[in-house]
Amino acid sequence: MPRRSDRLHLLFPHLSPPRAVWLRTNARVCAWRNRKLNRHRLAAAALCVLGPPCAASSLAAELPPLIVTATRTAQSADATLASVTVITRAEMERRQSTSVPDLLRGVPGIAVVNSGGPGKATSLFLRGTESDHVLVLIDGIRVGSATSGTTAFQDIPIEQIERIEIVRGPRSSLYGSEAIGGVIQIFTRRGGGSPAPRLALGGGSLGTADLSAGLRADGARGWYSITASGLVTDGIDARSGADPDRDGYRNLSAGLSAGWSPGHGVMAELRWLQTRGENEYDGGHADEAEFRQRLLSGVLRLAPAARWNLSLNAGRSLDESDHFRDGVFRSRFDTRRDSISLQNDVTLPAGSLLTLGFDYLSDHVSGSTGYPVASRTNRGIFGQFQSRLGGQDLQISLRRDDSSQFGRHTTGAAAWGHDVGNGWRLAASYGTAFKAPTFNELYYPGYGNPDLRPESSRSLELGLVRATGGVHGSLNAYETRIDDLIAYDAAAGRPGNVARARIRGLEAVLSARLHAWLLDASLTLLDPEHRGHGPYRGNRLPRRAEQMLRVELGRAFGPYRLGAELFAEGRRYDDLANTRELGGYATLGLRAEYAFARAWRLQARVENLFDRHYETASGYNQPGRGIHLTLRYQP
Repeated sequence: MPRRSDRLHLLFPHLSPPRAVWLRTNARVCAWRNRKLNRHRLAAAALCVLGPPCAASSLAAELPPLIVTATRTAQSADATLASVTVITRAEMERRQSTSVPDLLRGVPGIAVVNSGGPGKATSLFLRGTESDHVLVLIDGIRVGSATSGTTAFQDIPIEQIERIEIVRGPRSSLYGSEAIGGVIQIFTRRGGGSPAPRLALGGGSLGTADLSAGLRADGARGWYSITASGLVTDGIDARSGADPDRDGYRNLSAGLSAGWSPGHGVMAELRWLQTRGENEYDGGHADEAEFRQRLLSGVLRLAPAARWNLSLNAGRSLDESDHFRDGVFRSRFDTRRDSISLQNDVTLPAGSLLTLGFDYLSDHVSGSTGYPVASRTNRGIFGQFQSRLGGQDLQISLRRDDSSQFGRHTTGAAAWGHDVGNGWRLAASYGTAFKAPTFNELYYPGYGNPDLRPESSRSLELGLVRATGGVHGSLNAYETRIDDLIAYDAAAGRPGNVARARIRGLEAVLSARLHAWLLDASLTLLDPEHRGHGPYRGNRLPRRAEQMLRVELGRAFGPYRLGAELFAEGRRYDDLANTRELGGYATLGLRAEYAFARAWRLQARVENLFDRHYETASGYNQPGRGIHLTLRYQP
């Protein structure tokens, strides 16, 4: 069998074996000094958190999860200087979430806007920034549409996901364009343990039915995981005053991942994911779409020397859609994104870590619409230094991007943390970021403006975190200023760098075990203000709620588990003129679970218990009260 550190890295896509040794033997770099984690406990916890269910689950519950997205290197979530949220597979199943937007709703700093129910277009606003100001990665590969600049979260199958990492705040100094509001990275299912199948069968309101099945295994030199899933729903009438019908949604997906470790610090992984389906909606240009998303990626990790870690990550993501009106073809939009990333991690004396890397990205668009420019490339070099001395943490990063569209752009960030005692830590950070214009904004016929400049931002954040025993709490305040914000220029009749924004926010998080009860609560207060010239100066940015609250309470009673989740949002405006106001609302969900046999569970969830009517986008309906039942088999 491989060493424990090697097995850790089979499960962790960005961590190579020497880095695991460094991580385990220098625990002070990955945790606060007063959290004395030895290397065996940390490695075992990583296996439990990142892989399949583990016998040492009690140990995993004691230790914070590992996260790689914040720094592109492995850290304890409690040790990172960024504001992060980690959603594990166990939490997805405990909450009985049926979609990625449903899962992300209520995460601190995230506002989800849905246009008409299950499977319909969903926008995500992270810390009040634009919906295309969040970078989305799947297994380290950049995904999303290069034409619209957004990711179809509603089409990502939740049964294919192992964990999600959300990093709030600018990260362009490590990842380049799009990471103004933050980064969301999705990790797909991975293998581990003895060969074991899994099965989930569900159904409920709105004519909904879903099925998923998978098989995973772990051998002496490698592992694999295979998963297939499907979802079909009749949906609701997506839009008031349009076609009075129910707009359905169908999604079929398949995923495969495999890893191989011949030893001597060498490890390779291959991942493939495909999802396709049909979506019905109410609209003028089209009323039905066929979509396809595909991802193929591979990782090679080497250990050229005892203190040197080398990883090569390459992949291709495809985002394709065909649109129809009354069964007649109307348009097609296809995006291909090819990426290569080379990263070097060098351990320096006294536990410091130096990271140097190179990223290459090529975007290509095609379809029924002819763009005068249909491809672009970007090359980026980046460096990062992390150090811990006594109770002080320091992180500095710098990146230079060179794009075939907008030339060179430099971003940087610095973060500092200080242990103030009794489990408390103070952190401060400053970072710059940018967002390259999309193909639609630049070149869409009759609309685009090829003279657009990248949007740029600068952010300042101050946070206080406490993690002792079974209690974790954090309080983060931040301000982000965005310049050259792209908006429609009425005078020119096309997009322009004509707007600015100032966003202030406060995020409070509390997670605790009170006797046998689990409490998880978060509160987000947001002040998203338009600061450009003209009549809209001082108005609220559209579709951002100014207050968001989520409270979850749950408890296990032997083989039974009960839970409740309250979600509330304050008012928001649907337009920049602030003339269409959407009222605040609150919904309550209840759930129950019964483990009636060793590997069998029956789950039930009631959504929107009081049948509250609300809208997150003006004129688009949301589901009322509904129930969903799921039968799970997972040995």
